[in-house]
Amino acid sequence: MLLANDIMLVQTSFARVMPISEAAADLFYDRLFEVAPQVRHLFPTDLREQKRKLMSMLGAAVGALNEPDALIPKLKALGARHVTYGATTAHYDVVGEALLWTLERGLGEAFTAEVRKAWTSVYNVVAATMQPGTAEEHDTQV
Repeated sequence: MLLANDIMLVQTSFARVMPISEAAADLFYDRLFEVAPQVRHLFPTDLREQKRKLMSMLGAAVGALNEPDALIPKLKALGARHVTYGATTAHYDVVGEALLWTLERGLGEAFTAEVRKAWTSVYNVVAATMQPGTAEEHDTQV
């Protein structure tokens, strides 16, 4: 369950990231591959389209945080699709770490302890929602 204040903090801070979305995507993937080089092979060599998709997906998810009935099925489907790309439940922690690191760099002083807590809460809910989709996809592949 997300708190209204967490949703507001995430949406407000993400609005500040959007003008630097290209740089944020660069930071995210650089950090992801630094902390988890074993996942690099899951992504295309040319990351331009992947970076655009990341920021688009984040924007859509952040924008729909107040509409869980619409967001939850989309997140489950996204989790299931990520299995076809080779993602596992173990990848969610490193993605979360890379996301928080990126936000901290992108927002600077605006990435307060309260904003970090809000993003952590939101990411944990998003990841938990996506992971059943991951498990469901694995079940159908076995």
